[in-house]
Order: sequence, then structure tokens, then C-alpha cells
Amino acid sequence: MSRERITSAEVLITSPGRNFVALKITTADGVVGWGDATLNGRELAVAAYLRDHLAPLLIGRDPARIEDTWQYFYRGAYWRRGPVTMTSIGAVDLALWDIKGKTAGLPVYELLGGAVRDRVLSYTHATGWDLPELLDSVDAQRERGFRAVRAQSGVPGLDTVYGVHRGGTGYEPAGRGSAPHEEVWDTAAYLRHAPEVLAGVREHVGPELHLLHDSHHRLTPGEAARLGRALEPVDLFWLEDVTPAENQEVLRRVRGHTTTPLAIGEVFNTVWECQALITEQLIDFVRTCVTHAGGITHLRRIAALAELWQIKLGPHGPSDVSPVALGASLHVGLSTPNFAIQEYMGYGEQVHEVFPHAWHYADGHLHPGDAPGLGVTVDEDAAAKFPYEPAYLPVARRRDGSMTDW
Repeated sequence: MSRERITSAEVLITSPGRNFVALKITTADGVVGWGDATLNGRELAVAAYLRDHLAPLLIGRDPARIEDTWQYFYRGAYWRRGPVTMTSIGAVDLALWDIKGKTAGLPVYELLGGAVRDRVLSYTHATGWDLPELLDSVDAQRERGFRAVRAQSGVPGLDTVYGVHRGGTGYEPAGRGSAPHEEVWDTAAYLRHAPEVLAGVREHVGPELHLLHDSHHRLTPGEAARLGRALEPVDLFWLEDVTPAENQEVLRRVRGHTTTPLAIGEVFNTVWECQALITEQLIDFVRTCVTHAGGITHLRRIAALAELWQIKLGPHGPSDVSPVALGASLHVGLSTPNFAIQEYMGYGEQVHEVFPHAWHYADGHLHPGDAPGLGVTVDEDAAAKFPYEPAYLPVARRRDGSMTDW
């Protein structure tokens, strides 16, 4: 029996407020699948990996053989894993799932076994330089219907704090320019301030709102344990990225000193990076992102392992992964029993113009929609209006000028 074949694979780079890399795969019958290949600050490396190495190998392949293609690209290269490789494979995987859904006339979640919930709980970000400003931001997100909010504030004595802007100008961590902005960081000041601020937020909102907080990998294991214990009365939904997780042994110390739920994994790219944290139950939520962790195919492996150990998924969903990736994550979320929550920062109007989508938000929840495939496309004419501009996340130095450990 003859099968459909891939006839082209094209890489598209656009910058409608943020830099995005999209992969367009087209079959002989003209079916188009879209994947997200965005990797903040290293977008061009992924674009080159796709264009120069994977795209030529896709021509002539059967788009229906998603698992085989995943294995081919993962095992076919001696240099496995890593964010550039896995994001590239993830983009191919998303595009092939998109094609499969469109060919079948079904949304992808139906191909993954169907819905296990009616909608996906989502959380967004609230920021404020001081507590009153933060409370205003939290209230604004509650008015939008969010039932879960990540709360971040400034730190006394520091001029800048990652992701928190003075004057309530919103959360935009990446800055345009040829090099990253350098910030000064003071861990001791943060540890003194964060418990007080988060306690003030909890007192303000009461017990029902899910509160989350991100330490952005900035603490040693001992400092992380102290913070987790200090935040136990706040009843966080989770405390995120308390310490760099490259050395997974250190999470044993944190887990041994606090019952605050821990979430880690947005910088992980494979199930093997999550393995010990899951099987030893050192975390409560896995944060791997669908596009950075090899696509739907590989994220489902992570979810399956986590389910065995009663660990839940709460995938990374910043504004620098495109609506294609968010849509794919929602298809996984709707069909995965141990999927807990989806990060949703929202997008500007320019992004919505470039990436028309079927997924939608209502009353604190997201739904991928019922359009065939992933339900997200790219308006190539609109994308062409926004050329690439370099942008980087900031780096941090201690007060003495030395680089931080994270």
C-alpha cells in the first residue's frame, strides 16, 4: 500500500514581540503540519539544526510514522539529548502529530486516547515591585478568572529582579540587544523578603486561590530547604526551581526538610533527566516543556513514568514558546490523567495575528479546541512583517561581581 510522503520541510523565524521559530512540514497531498522550535536566546542554533540536518532527511519519509521518525532522529545522531537537539526533534514531532490529526479529521487529543477532563487548569503570572503593587496584580488576574497565580515581587536593596518590572509594567524577562543584561543578585535579601511577601499575598486572597512561586534556580540546597520550610504556612500549590537540578542528589536534602510541594524540570529535555527525581519522589510536579523535551511523543513518556510515582505534570509555558507549543501541551493535558496545570502567560496581539489558533481560555482554564490536528497555524504573510531581533534573558552577578552558580 502506497503511503503519503513528506515533500518539504521549511523553517520560519519571526519576531512579533518575541522571537519564535516554526517548522512547516508539507505532504504530497498538500497537508501542512506546524511545529514549534523556539529556544529562548538560542533560536538560530535550532533553526540551523533543523534546516541543515533534519529537514533534508524528512523529504520522502512517511509522515504517519511518528514514533519511527522520533527514534530515527534521536538514535540516528551520535550526539544525543541537549536542548538544541531535543527542541528540533520536538518541532518535527509536533508537526507530524498536526498532520496526523488533520489527515484523520480529529483533534490530536482524540488520537492520544481522548479527553480525561473537560478543560485544563491554568495559571498565570502576577508581579509587583512591592507588596501593594503585587496584590493589585494578583487581584487583576483573579478578575480575569484565574484560579491559580504565580506571585513574584521585587527585593529590597536591589535595583532589578528577574522578571519583575517597576511600575507594574508586566512580566517580560528577555531584553532586546546583542548581549544579556547583567543584574545584581542578593540571596540573603531574597530569603528574608520572600516569605513575608507571600504570606501577605495569602492573607489577602484567602485559602482558595492556588498560589505558586518561582525561585529561578537561585538557591543552594540548604537555602532551598530553609525557604521551603518558611513557606509551609503559605500553603503554596508549588515552589518552583528552588535550586539548579543538574545535580539531582541535592533535592534529597530539600525534600527531607520541607513538605512544601516542589516543581522542577523546565530546563530538562529528556525522561532520563527526570528519572531519579520521579522514582525517588523528590519532586511533586515535572515542568518539562512539550517542545523542549522532544515533542508530544516524548512528553507522554515522562508523564507515564511520573504517573507510576504519583507525580504530576505542570509544563513550562512562557511567552517565548509559541501558540503552537501551547496548543500541543493542551492536547497532552486534556488526555493525560496526571496532568495538573498549564502555565499561561498570554500573548500580545501581534502573536495572535501571526499564530491563529483554536485553543481558548475561559474562567481559569484552557482548552485546545476541536479543530483537526493541533488547531494552530501560522500566517506567513503576517510573520514576514516581524523580522528576527536578538534577545536574551538576563544573567546575574553577586554584589562582589562574581557570577552566580545558576
